[in-house]
Amino acid sequence: MTTLLLDASVLLAAFDPEDDHHDPARALLEDDEATLATLDLARYEVANVAVRAWRAPKSVAPLLAAIERFADDGGVLASTSALLARAAEIAERHTISVYDAAYAAAAGDAGHRLISCDERDLVSKGLAALPVSVGPR
Repeated sequence: MTTLLLDASVLLAAFDPEDDHHDPARALLEDDEATLATLDLARYEVANVAVRAWRAPKSVAPLLAAIERFADDGGVLASTSALLARAAEIAERHTISVYDAAYAAAAGDAGHRLISCDERDLVSKGLAALPVSVGPR
């Protein structure tokens, strides 16, 4: 079974009932059969959105707890210098942020499938798939 590497947008969608991708993202996080992973970068991204965009600092702890569950599953991958160098190349080639490219680089390095709600920068460029594409197991 392929490990699914989730970017921060999937985690955020799972916790935001108003997000268009909420239901499939939530289902992914609740799927006991799925092997899930993410980057350590996701901790910063979800905390930032919870505090700055949602203005809900109490949401930080549950979001971080969801990420910590990955540590015992597919893992929380480190953003190493080598990974970020590859991310910079991907970012330049696809004209996306290094943050987004880091997830694509990590998925490629580990042989994982990248799942994202970022249709503009990752899904449309063939670097990731939407949560709905995974479907129930």
